Amino acid sequence: MARTALTFRFLAEPQHVNFGGKVHGGSVMKWMDEAAYACAAGFSGCYCVTVSVSGIRFVAPIHIGEIVEVHARVLLTGHTSLTIGLEVRATEVRTEQRRIATRCLMTFVAVDDAGQPTAVPELALNTDDDHRWADYARAVRQANVDMDQLLPPG
Repeated sequence: MARTALTFRFLAEPQHVNFGGKVHGGSVMKWMDEAAYACAAGFSGCYCVTVSVSGIRFVAPIHIGEIVEVHARVLLTGHTSLTIGLEVRATEVRTEQRRIATRCLMTFVAVDDAGQPTAVPELALNTDDDHRWADYARAVRQANVDMDQLLPPG
């Protein structure tokens, strides 16, 4: 059975800090991209490329020395695409208080050795929660299509 979720865990280190003394948003985005790629590739068995990042929300800062967890989960599959839900949590080591730091959706397309889109396995939606997340992912995909139609060509 294909893996549908994974969690990366690591320590927020000083090289991740921005000028405000918190973990840089770009570092958080890189971590999410890496976890989402690993989730998409693990599920599909293919190399996957990022197509979109949607609805990224920085909820709370991450501080140096906190434990970071990046949870990635396949929410929806198309013929060649996968939408991954991501949630980043930070844990203060001394108090063990956990909080949500960032959330977003990322869509990937699986590609073959020639770089052409290739089919991915269908995600089984077994629970009401699975169906709610898939419906949300579909709505976000449609919003991206709608946005593309609003933008000028070229």
